[in-house]
Amino acid sequence: MPEVIFPLDSTKPFTEQKLTGHNRWHPEIPPVATLKRGESYRIDCREWFDGAIKNDDSADDIRDAPLNRVHALSGPFRIEGAEPGDLLIVDILDVGPIPQEEGPLAGQGWGYTGIFAQKNGGSFLVDQFPDAYKAVWDFRGGECTSRHIPGVTFTGMVHPGLMGTAPSSELLKTWNKREGDLIATEPNRVPPLALPPEPDSAILGSLSGADFDRVAGEAARTAPPRENGGNQDIKNFTKGSRVFYPVYVSGASLSMGDLHFSQGDGEITFCGGIEMGGFIDIHVDVIKGGMDTYGVSENAIFMPGRNGPVYSEWLAFSGTSVTLDGEQRYLDSHLSYQRAILHAIDYLAKFGWSKEQAYLLLGAAPIEGRFSGVVDIPNSCATVYLPTEIFDVDIRPSASGPTQVDPGMGAPRAMNPG
Repeated sequence: MPEVIFPLDSTKPFTEQKLTGHNRWHPEIPPVATLKRGESYRIDCREWFDGAIKNDDSADDIRDAPLNRVHALSGPFRIEGAEPGDLLIVDILDVGPIPQEEGPLAGQGWGYTGIFAQKNGGSFLVDQFPDAYKAVWDFRGGECTSRHIPGVTFTGMVHPGLMGTAPSSELLKTWNKREGDLIATEPNRVPPLALPPEPDSAILGSLSGADFDRVAGEAARTAPPRENGGNQDIKNFTKGSRVFYPVYVSGASLSMGDLHFSQGDGEITFCGGIEMGGFIDIHVDVIKGGMDTYGVSENAIFMPGRNGPVYSEWLAFSGTSVTLDGEQRYLDSHLSYQRAILHAIDYLAKFGWSKEQAYLLLGAAPIEGRFSGVVDIPNSCATVYLPTEIFDVDIRPSASGPTQVDPGMGAPRAMNPG
């Protein structure tokens, strides 16, 4: 096993560990350790809410999820020899739940998926699903099942939802300016258009005093993906993947976290992957001057691993850029994917699952989403592919009609969703 460079004790909160990670992006957050080029390391990761979500039959914790605290990131790590303009190579050698543990912390044999309430960030389909719901998944080997969504079993495609390098001071200013300008166009929107710097609940490694206060007021939230990688939530970014990150600061300051046992393309419920804590084994190296050599001035490129589940039979649904009210939109691929997902939800509901169960399933299972047509004006076309092998019943259309499943207790809904 590689050296554990960032250990986490499951019995202690994230801020009471031997090493303190962070939950904001800023170039001045001090590295917790140095990784040598050509070496391999194990890094423990805490699930993104640091234990706030419980293994129970209530969704009140999803409704009240403390968004100011996310993400609980391991790092940053200084990479020996990395300088601005280089490309950082990160190989994912292995990734999984917390090893050999069962307990109350996500990753200890279980994980969760949530539909976020509108007032707490919402989801991809927030207009149709404005309230908070939750599904808990139990892990057995490489597979998972849920008491909240009976009738399905699938193999996990474990991956880090978030990994990235620190921004330079100039890049951080660019982020804050452009996102602040967007917020200013509709400052009272619920959910908001973007998340500005927020000192409340900021975790900034070993910074303290006046430096902490200043950085907390400048640091960017970790919710969106940006030029440095960040919260990209790419389900194929799994064991065996190699990623090339732009380096903006001396030492790169690499960080990671937000592990998922599985996820559908898009992480459509917002808390859409099967969230968990766990570990990730990485190998690091550097391509000197690689940003200019390969034209990678922004945004990472990666080579997906070959270790995901293998499904060969699919049922696909399509959608076009027409709203539910019949309004024509011009090549709106985001809307097209929403419509494809809604068609899949409506279809699965015919078999007895609630629409909330279907939505949670599509966020967690390894569905494939594709932009299938983006040039034929005025309608873009998006498609979503469901692996039919994950279902206990045959979900293909037939003359006999849909087989009815027992939906069990259903997905818990938050009380007093407001």
